Amino acid sequence: MKKFNLFQEIIVVDKASLLQAINSSKTFGITIDAQITYAPFSDTDIIIFEGKHTPKPTSALAPAGKPSFEEILGVNYQIVEDDDRVLIKAFSNWQEIIGMNVTRASYDDTTADGVAEFSNKELESIGWHATEFNVPYRDMIDHLEDKCSGTLLCIEQEEPYKFSGLGFLADDEEAKKVLFDFCRQRAKKLIQEDPLYAKENLNEDETEAAEFFKLL
Repeated sequence: MKKFNLFQEIIVVDKASLLQAINSSKTFGITIDAQITYAPFSDTDIIIFEGKHTPKPTSALAPAGKPSFEEILGVNYQIVEDDDRVLIKAFSNWQEIIGMNVTRASYDDTTADGVAEFSNKELESIGWHATEFNVPYRDMIDHLEDKCSGTLLCIEQEEPYKFSGLGFLADDEEAKKVLFDFCRQRAKKLIQEDPLYAKENLNEDETEAAEFFKLL
């Protein structure tokens, strides 16, 4: 998976497209690859902004003024206009960005507790059975991020180290095969090497998990 670290990345948006979205009175989003998209968003959209611009009421005493991009997008975005481009840094709006994307993410790694589950039911079934053989979600996530295609949207910085991220797997079928094979090998090794997990000593849940991984 590729890492998109909002502490480092600048999203460069076409100014004309952004102005068109602002003036459309529609809810729109800005994706990490600088595309303008409109609600309802696709399952593959990873966005750093979501909103709709509603012009302030005007009167003869308060004529309309042209709002800045900062006023429209919000104070948590650092914005620089450069001719026909708008450059955006979005890391200060991370908490809101989590809310914009978490329902489309494959997993949520934004809390101190780490990943607790996969959003895909079949991936979660693999993960749930793997925990019977002491395979932590952290190991599963590290393996998927190393072997699978997708995007890790995150804020990551050093000194002191800080990380928070949402994972978006590009191909669930690829991820299911990679995760199943990884967890099966870990479970097989434990059954072969740890007497407590010998086939004759497995409890009901462990037996079910072993059968799931085709080890019995």
